[in-house]
Formats: sequence, C-alpha cells, structure tokens
Amino acid sequence: MSASIMAPTDRGTRISARLLKWYRLHKRDLPWRGASPYAVWISEIMLQQTQVATVIPFFLRFLNRFPTVEALAEAPIDEVLKHWAGLGYYARARNLHRAAQKIVTDHGGRVPDTPEAIEALPGIGRYTSGAILSIAYGIPRPLVDANVVRVLSRLFGLKGDPKSAANQAAIWSIAEQLVPPEAPGDFNQGLMEIGALVCAPTEPKCEACPLLSDCVAGNSADPSALPEFPAGRKPISVVHSAAIVQDAEGRFLISQRPLHGLWGGLWEFPRVICAPGEEPKSAAVRAAAEVTGLTIKVGSRIATVKHAVTHHRITLYAFSAQPDSSSGPAYPRDAAAVRWERFEALDDFGFSSPQALLRNALRQRLEQQQTGTYQPELDL
Repeated sequence: MSASIMAPTDRGTRISARLLKWYRLHKRDLPWRGASPYAVWISEIMLQQTQVATVIPFFLRFLNRFPTVEALAEAPIDEVLKHWAGLGYYARARNLHRAAQKIVTDHGGRVPDTPEAIEALPGIGRYTSGAILSIAYGIPRPLVDANVVRVLSRLFGLKGDPKSAANQAAIWSIAEQLVPPEAPGDFNQGLMEIGALVCAPTEPKCEACPLLSDCVAGNSADPSALPEFPAGRKPISVVHSAAIVQDAEGRFLISQRPLHGLWGGLWEFPRVICAPGEEPKSAAVRAAAEVTGLTIKVGSRIATVKHAVTHHRITLYAFSAQPDSSSGPAYPRDAAAVRWERFEALDDFGFSSPQALLRNALRQRLEQQQTGTYQPELDL
C-alpha cells in the first residue's frame, strides 16, 4: 500500500471531521488532558507500553512530587526512580531525568516546541515528539503508536507486517495527511482513543465506530484480521533467586542496580539468575557473594514470585539469610551501592515490581513472627 490510498482528499477530510466529533463527545476525562506541556510530556512517556488505568495514579503522584521541570531536574535520580517504581521500563525514568536537566540548561525550563529541539532530548522519538507538539502546542504533527497502527491498518486495509519499513512509511504518511491543522491535538488523541475504546485488538466494536463507512476492515468478514502481525516469540522461562539477609541488629541488606539495563538504578534484595541446573537456594548464596561480597548462611524460603518482563516469564525465589561470622563487610561488588536498612525504611527506596512483592512477603513474615503464626515455605 502506498500513501496514494488517501485519494480522494475528501475521504481524509471526512475521516478527520468524524473522528474529531466523536472524540469531543466520548473522550475520557484524563488528568493530563488540557495540562501544561510538561505534564503532557510526562504522561506520554508513562503511557509508552503501559495502560492508561495503570498510569493515572503514578502520574498524579509523580506530578505532586515533581510539579515542574525544574523540580524534576533538581531531584536525585534515586528519588525519581522511587516514584517510578512499579511502572516498569525504567530507562524511561532515567531519560526523563536527563531530559529535564537538558530542558533547564538549554531551554530555560520550557519544553521545546520544535521537532528538532524536542527530538534531541533523551527518550523522545518521532511518536513522542508528535504527541507533545500536537497536544501541548497545537502544532500539526502526526503520531503513530500501537492503537494508531491498528486503526489505520483497518481503516485503509493495510496488508502485511505493519512493522515493516514500507508499511511504517505508509502509516506515517497517512497519519500526517489526516492531521487537521486546526485541531491536531484533538485529532491525534482521537485516533488513540478510538483504538483504545472502539477498535480493540480482538473484538472491535465496529457498530459504534464513526469511521465504519470508510473502513476497509470494518466492512469485511473479519475486521480483527488486520493488522497482520507475525506470530510472536515463545515466552522464555527464567529462574531468579534472591537472598534476604538480616544482620544481628535486625537490618536488611539491599543493593542498588547499575544505572543501565533491566531495573537500572532501582533497589533490591541481592539477586542472580539461576544457572541451568542450579538450585535456587544455592543461587541465593551466590547472589549475596557476587552482588555484595558477603558470605551468608541461608535459611528457609520466604516467598516465590512470578513476574513477566517483555517475553520472559520469571520465577523469583527468596530465602532468609544471615551473614556468616567469617564474612567481611558488604560492599557494592556488582551493584551501584549497598545499604543495611531497618524494614520500616525499605518503603523509602524504589524497588522493582517483583522485588516489591518480596518486600511485602517479608512484611507478612515479620508480622506473623510477632504473632507466632509464621509457617515457612517448604525448601526446594
């Protein structure tokens, strides 16, 4: 398919007008709509690969703690990651922090309003640039996310893998031609909104769609047949093991992840990926040694957590432990930092989602120990 499918131009005008009318009648009341360019930017970064319902409470807490670009730029990265913890894809938070600092130093604290300047910021690509410029500044720029890919593929009958270079170029071209200069923000939000509320992946509500008369897929035997994504990869099962180490003073050992990679900059109980055939309990000993340089004695299993990250399915085991009397002090051997903290202080640190579940399991164990009702999990 080429961009010529847009001809005649009255079809594009009709689609834009109908979508705008529908959006203004049916749009959800979301906290970032009608907000400042800064808030729009924050919301767009949070919404990448994350559902709206999940984002709303994080967005409100984040803006309460960092109400301005300057507040975000001046905050320690640990504080930013703490308020991001639970949203996943933590590189987004690190890029937000770096971009805020660049906006303050290079743009006087104002989110840029040109494609060249805004796309030079960390973490902002073509989609995010189009979203911010159109929604926050009313500049006619296109955007293409997963919802838009689905809507436009069905609307114009796009065959083949929508991620291919040719189809990506066609989708972006169509999106650009459809954007009305007088209301680019509403139109782009309308495209995403109709994809979220009407043009669903498996059971689209075609009868409720204002674009049905112009939709190729909607007038076919199976509207959900488009877009034609290739078969996904089979999930990979991975086993992790963590040591929940408590010293003689009752403090717990936590380590900070390096600032790059998965869960970068977040805190966790020392953890490793189990080698093939390695027992999780033995891996917990290795976790303490490799991450913090500490030799430990492992006790009972505290918890088992299952978690999904992209195409990985993680089973995380956690074991109670104490420092061995012959061990030296803990240090950041394979970590950005290590700390001994009392349990009450652990909520002050940003933990990844699976590690936060371990923290909750530890809280339950401590409460049960106080009441004499604790029953340890059976060891593996």
